Amino acid sequence: MKSSLVKITFMLRFKTRYGQSLFITGNHPVLGDNDYGKALPLSFLNDEFWALSIEMDPQIIPAEGITYNYGLKNEDGAINIDWGKDKIINASSLLTEEVLIIDCWNHAGYAENTFYTEPFKNVLLKQNYTPVKQVAAKKVSHVFKVKSPLLQKGQTLCMIGNTKELGNWEEAKAIVLNRAENEDYFTVQLDISKTQFPIVYKYGVYDLNEQKMILYETGNNRVLYDAVNKNKTTIVNDGFAVLPINGWKGAGVAIPVFSLRSENSCGVGEFTDLHLLVDWAKKVGLKLIQILPVNDTTATNTWTDSYPYAAISAFALHPMFLNLEKATDTKNKHLLEPIGAQQQTLNKLDTVNYEAVNTLKWGYIKQIYPLQKKQLFESDDYAQYFQINKHWLVPYAAFCYLRDKNGTADFNRWTSLRKYNDAAVEALMHPDAESHDEIAIHFFVQYLLHLQLKDATQYAHDNGIIVKGDIPIGIYRYGADAWQHPDLYHMHFQAGAPPDDFAVTGQNWGFPTYNWARMKEDGFTWWKLRFEQMSYYFDAFRIDHILGFFRIWSIPLHAVEGIMGHFEPSIPIHINEFNERNIWFNYNRYCRPYVTEQLINDLFGDQANHVKSSFLVYDGFDNYHFKADFDTQQKVEQYFSRLENNEHNQWLKKELFGLLANVIMFEADGSAGQQFHFRIAMDSTTSFKQLDAGTQYQLKELYLNYFFSRQDDFWKQEALQKLPALKRSTNMLICGEDLGMVPACVPDVMQQLGILSLEIQRMPKDPKTEFFHPADAPYLSVVTPSTHDMSTVRGWWEEDRGITQRFYNNIMGQWGNEPYFCDAWVNKAIVLQHLFSPAMWSVFQLQDILGINAKIRRANPHDERINVPANPKHYWRYRMHLTLENLLQQTDFNDDLLQNINASGRI
Repeated sequence: MKSSLVKITFMLRFKTRYGQSLFITGNHPVLGDNDYGKALPLSFLNDEFWALSIEMDPQIIPAEGITYNYGLKNEDGAINIDWGKDKIINASSLLTEEVLIIDCWNHAGYAENTFYTEPFKNVLLKQNYTPVKQVAAKKVSHVFKVKSPLLQKGQTLCMIGNTKELGNWEEAKAIVLNRAENEDYFTVQLDISKTQFPIVYKYGVYDLNEQKMILYETGNNRVLYDAVNKNKTTIVNDGFAVLPINGWKGAGVAIPVFSLRSENSCGVGEFTDLHLLVDWAKKVGLKLIQILPVNDTTATNTWTDSYPYAAISAFALHPMFLNLEKATDTKNKHLLEPIGAQQQTLNKLDTVNYEAVNTLKWGYIKQIYPLQKKQLFESDDYAQYFQINKHWLVPYAAFCYLRDKNGTADFNRWTSLRKYNDAAVEALMHPDAESHDEIAIHFFVQYLLHLQLKDATQYAHDNGIIVKGDIPIGIYRYGADAWQHPDLYHMHFQAGAPPDDFAVTGQNWGFPTYNWARMKEDGFTWWKLRFEQMSYYFDAFRIDHILGFFRIWSIPLHAVEGIMGHFEPSIPIHINEFNERNIWFNYNRYCRPYVTEQLINDLFGDQANHVKSSFLVYDGFDNYHFKADFDTQQKVEQYFSRLENNEHNQWLKKELFGLLANVIMFEADGSAGQQFHFRIAMDSTTSFKQLDAGTQYQLKELYLNYFFSRQDDFWKQEALQKLPALKRSTNMLICGEDLGMVPACVPDVMQQLGILSLEIQRMPKDPKTEFFHPADAPYLSVVTPSTHDMSTVRGWWEEDRGITQRFYNNIMGQWGNEPYFCDAWVNKAIVLQHLFSPAMWSVFQLQDILGINAKIRRANPHDERINVPANPKHYWRYRMHLTLENLLQQTDFNDDLLQNINASGRI
């Protein structure tokens, strides 16, 4: 009886070095079920190929096929997986006794892979699809597959070579390939069983309208060696056609949803306002809309909740973005009339009144909920939404109920359920429980928000525009995520950022840091669910502070300022290293605040005696230490919170903070005095400056080793444990905010993974330059003149005349003195620099786009700033000064912008 098994031989083109090995894995038991421990090893064949042969029964292959990938195991045990989910074995391809599959490794960093992400496949390049009629071969000996993402409408790939079947290099006889809709590969089936091997061939671009080949791929000819027999099929996966891929460039606008203003909104931007923004973006040739996080941040029910990066749920949407009219059934529209006047009053305000907006909206929601809940909860669409989102929706809704019941989001202070419990939460949700409706109202609101945001992003897609979201690096300390999964976070630390030009004492975001070891145990499920949630609405997303995947700035709970932190994880300094470098080590001198009589007098002047008597204890030998009630910044903060908040007390508190930070290093937790982390900017402290020159030199050498040498490979491996797995879980386009104190390994890792970098003109990554020029941007990047954390172009122009003078002369290439204010032509010149950059994307804050026109831009540029990172209590309330409807009517401005975008080649 004839066997039904088919012999499959996988041959992978890959040149390895000594110590490396290759394997194959896939989503089927035959290939190890994507368990790398069960993957099948390949054998070294020659300098060009590794190979593996297996037998497989076509009948065990599911209808969707088996998806497989190759893996590379390095000498150190680290594993890399080739990119994509397009290597598939189908039963229909196993029609002969033997099948040879010749594959190429797909490096995640290839720029071509970017164009197979969702925004390009589903929106930006979708209209380029062109079907091709092919004559089916009567017999198939070889199948050729190749990808090329940027072919225009009316174009396809063709193949030409040195044999009769491949046209003998006659362009008129080139073989045309076809790509099925929603497929990645161009393919052709040929019978070349009578051909003399090896064959030599190339791919090219074929114009279907002119019916001719118009472009060859570059590089060497392709060569195929093969042995033909009648019971064998060869499938050749040639990867990417070697064609130019840096020609596609797009432009976008960035604005928080809360900053949008329409004639019918309610004092704050709403998801429905995105429709008008899409209309404007389409009119002026923009292809991307970028927004800030839109998650619920309601912790205190005050304006301090306006900070969009402190979400009480990484999944829930903010109720303030709900359009009340769209949320109201036709029969209940009359309920909108009583709030109309208040709605108009709020909408006339220059800035967002966060508290008034949310009070109005929640008051109205509570009116319509009992009238509309039954119909909504009984709908099939809601039932499906609830099942998909139940994992976060139920804990979030219960959290909101308990937050309001207890009067605080701090679950440590609740009277019950301080620790999340599934059974207890289910009991609260029971239809007979008094708490049922107070919990279910949050299901109601989240579903309506989901519909409105989904509708807005679909409208964008229908108009050829993609939407880019934002994933904050942290979670709020007193939110539903921390309550439900406290084991995923280090609750005894705070995340932040080291000092920079924008925040000289660093930033303390207050978020707990991630317990990455625990997250890795379940394959980073929480992160993958988070990415899945983003994909419901967005095509691309920005990873806020991507450096946090390498290392995070970790600040102890007793500190207030970010300057008191250190990078975690990091390799600390062992006490033996001081001895090895002949450094005198004194724990008290290095690790405790350095406070002397002279220093107190210099800092506090006539307040010196008050400071010494109130906060300090004299040690003898001209030294002081802090009293136990004031020996941390947190204790000092608590003390001054009880005093009048006047200028003198603010100054005194700030100086005491600085005195507590006057240390050279911090002891590593749990090291028993054996390991230490250097304080950032150690050499700027008075403590360091008053050491002898020899000790200063030795400490500085060790400091430089600690920050800029020993950590780099360690941090690289940390990132490679997380980012590849997370990137594989989504097909959205990923951009990383790689700003700040960037480790040397970061650009390499981002390039390896094909993650777009962020390039900002006034934040150059090269420390030897004062400015970054957009003309020097890498292709896989996003260039922008400013972000929400910075002043706008116009605001920046007025901050430091020396800096703008050098920018004017050196970057803009202008002679003479710079204009005192940022004239419209100056703003426009900066925008044009970014539009003509080689970067894939140039994205602008809306304020910077409006700044190019003197007639429509805001009078005061300092009213346009969204956030001030140095102020942890900043009120996020910026609104557009004109409505979107008005913006759409600015014909001269819009036409000029469209003309400039088209001229830059950003299509």
